[in-house]
Amino acid sequence: MRILLVEDDPELSRALQAGLERQGVVADVVVSLASAAQALREPVHQLLLLDRQLPDGDGLGFVPQARRLRPGLPVILLTAQGGLQDKVQGLDVGADDYLVKPVAIEELMARIRAVARRPSELVAPELQLGNLRFDFQSLQAWVQGQLLALPRRQLLVLEALATRQGRTVTRSALEEAVYGFDDEIQSNALDAHISKLRKALLHAGAGVEIHVIRGVGYLLAER
Repeated sequence: MRILLVEDDPELSRALQAGLERQGVVADVVVSLASAAQALREPVHQLLLLDRQLPDGDGLGFVPQARRLRPGLPVILLTAQGGLQDKVQGLDVGADDYLVKPVAIEELMARIRAVARRPSELVAPELQLGNLRFDFQSLQAWVQGQLLALPRRQLLVLEALATRQGRTVTRSALEEAVYGFDDEIQSNALDAHISKLRKALLHAGAGVEIHVIRGVGYLLAER
């Protein structure tokens, strides 16, 4: 999963970014509502995590704009304003959830999973293809009931391919799903992740294959 985090406190944003990364979530950080609006014009994020007190305005008033830019995108407000009326206002303007700082990463991930399970989610809860079962909420894969232990980057590649299984995923779309704004991407890094993932799926007997569509991208399909 790749999310957009709008937070102007550098210490907090670094802590959240690192904690989410350990959970297999790529978090792109921007520090203003203007930057958030620009980022949301590209459909690469699956959730918006939004602070309220930002240099160029209140995140509360940005929620309707975010909805116009990305209809159906889940929005979680994360703020120090924890009064009952603040929460009511946040939910009334269209946020899916409202969390008060400080928040444990475990609780934040539970709220993200809960929001993703709602009818407005962008993908099904899980994929069953061949002998492979992929859970989009926990970012875990199983082959014939056995957990398939994969590094985080490979799981993100598999998530992006599984989301669009049976359809070609462009190289640029895979890079957007796997890497954040600030990541330095080496020219052969994605190829290495895909190569290792293909070998892991074959060795486990997953019954699926990652096909190379020359000049276009990659496709996940049953063998």
